[in-house]
Amino acid sequence: MRRTALTLLNLIGAIGLISVMAGAPAMAQPYEPVKVVHSEQVQAGPYRLTAGFSTWPLKAMQSLDFTFAPDGGIGGKSGTLTLIAPDGGVQQNNLVRHPRNRKVWGLDIHALPQQGRWTMRFALNGPSGSGTGDVAITVLEQPGPPLGISWAISSLPLLGLVTLIVTGWRRTWPPSAQPQEERP
Repeated sequence: MRRTALTLLNLIGAIGLISVMAGAPAMAQPYEPVKVVHSEQVQAGPYRLTAGFSTWPLKAMQSLDFTFAPDGGIGGKSGTLTLIAPDGGVQQNNLVRHPRNRKVWGLDIHALPQQGRWTMRFALNGPSGSGTGDVAITVLEQPGPPLGISWAISSLPLLGLVTLIVTGWRRTWPPSAQPQEERP
């Protein structure tokens, strides 16, 4: 009787496993397209470029998508984007296709680390020659509390866990060995 029940249970488990493994594969969900809520026009030599932003106004340390679309499309054109920070720091990137909008160049989920006046400098090359153009954008203060306060608050659960582990360890750890008195 017991052996029959065990065999039946194994059979049900095997059928369940096969049905799960043989089920229809999950449909891949397409990426959400980039939603541009604000754009700026830049003239880079003979090329007119539209810089699009997925969030506006821009805030420091806030991730967003940037798209860069030259008039006439990106075919036959190349270029670089130089981000100049308010403190003078420079970051240069080649203009590459945006991963979720392959018809334009862009930066996917990028954050500007400082508040202040940033400059985006575009250097484009194409059939009409080369050109450079700048657009200045203002980045507002970082949303939320300052990073130091955020880190301090978020580390409190870790400190509580460490305290709990140390307390439990001390209660269960055997006391140090005491010398035994010899009995006659």
